[in-house]
Amino acid sequence: MELICPAGTPASLEAAVEAGADAVYCGFRDETNARNFPGLNFSRDELRKGIAFAHRHGVKVLVAINTFARAGSFELWRSAVDDAAAAGADALILADLATLDYASRRHPDQRLHVSVQAGAANADAIRFYAEAFGARRVVLPRVLNVMEIATIVRESACETEVFVFGGLCVMEEGRCSLSSYATGKSPNMNGVCSPASHVAYSERDGQIASTLGGFTINSFGKNELAGYPTLCKGRFATPKGSGYIFEEPVSLDAAVMLPALRDAGVTALKIEGRQRGRAYIAEVVRSFRDILSGLDKGQVAASAGLAAMAEGQTGTVGAYRKSWR
Repeated sequence: MELICPAGTPASLEAAVEAGADAVYCGFRDETNARNFPGLNFSRDELRKGIAFAHRHGVKVLVAINTFARAGSFELWRSAVDDAAAAGADALILADLATLDYASRRHPDQRLHVSVQAGAANADAIRFYAEAFGARRVVLPRVLNVMEIATIVRESACETEVFVFGGLCVMEEGRCSLSSYATGKSPNMNGVCSPASHVAYSERDGQIASTLGGFTINSFGKNELAGYPTLCKGRFATPKGSGYIFEEPVSLDAAVMLPALRDAGVTALKIEGRQRGRAYIAEVVRSFRDILSGLDKGQVAASAGLAAMAEGQTGTVGAYRKSWR
C-alpha cells in the first residue's frame, strides 16, 4: 500500500520525502484547496521546485484542487488545474464536477483522483467519476467500515485511498455547513474550517470557554486541555445530557487496522495534517513507514504510538469499526 503524506509548506514536503513518503499531497496558496490557511500552501514557483525535489527522490506529488468552484469565478480553479499540470503533478485531487470535467478534457493524460470532499461512498458513485472523467483513484470518506470498503473494492475498478491518521472530520466531508454558519467562511468553497480569525478564548466561572464566530463551542475545567474550537467537535447540550454529539476532539489512528485494510484491497493510506509542522510530518510519516515495513514481515503494530501528536493526546479507529452503529 502506498503511503500518502501531507505537506502544507515546502519544508514539510521535504520532511515527508525524507521520512519515507511514497507520495506527498499539497495545494496552492488560495481557495482552490481545502486547507486555505494563512502561512500555508505553495506558490506556483514553490510547487515546481517541490515537485522537482520529490521526483529526484522517487516520490510522487499530488496537488489538491478540491474545493467547490464559486459561480462566476471558475477561472481561479481552471488556472490551478493548468498550472499544476504544467508543474508536473503526478495527480490532481478534485471534487467539483466542473473542475473534473475541465481537467479531463483539457489535460486528457493527467491522472485524476476524486477528493474525499466529493463524498463518494459507494460503488455507483465511484463508477460515475471513473466513467465520466477517467478518475483513477477515489479518496473514501471517513464513514465506512472495513467490510464496506472491501465491497467497494470488489465492485469498482477504481483505486481506493483511505485515511489512517490525523484529524477526524464529522461524517461525510463536503457537508461542513456548521462552520460556514458560524463564521461565514466555507470549508468546502473557501477552504477554511474554523478560521483562527474567528476564534476566541475567555475565562468564565473558573473555566476556559472557547468560541467560534461568537458561539460558545466548549468550556474546559482547570485540569482539562483547552482544545481548538472546531464546531463539529464541540460539546452540545441536549435533553439527554451534554456531550460530544458529532465527534470527540481526538485523532484518527488506524495503525491497528492496516492488515484488515490491506486484505480489503486498499491501494493507498493517507495521513492528514497539511496544517501541521514539519516535526509532526517527519514523526508520523516515519512511524507509519516503519509499521508498513513491519507489516511486510508479518509484524502487526497495536498502534502508531503517536499519542503526543494526536488531537486530545488520544486516538480512535473511527468508523472502521463503527461501534456507534
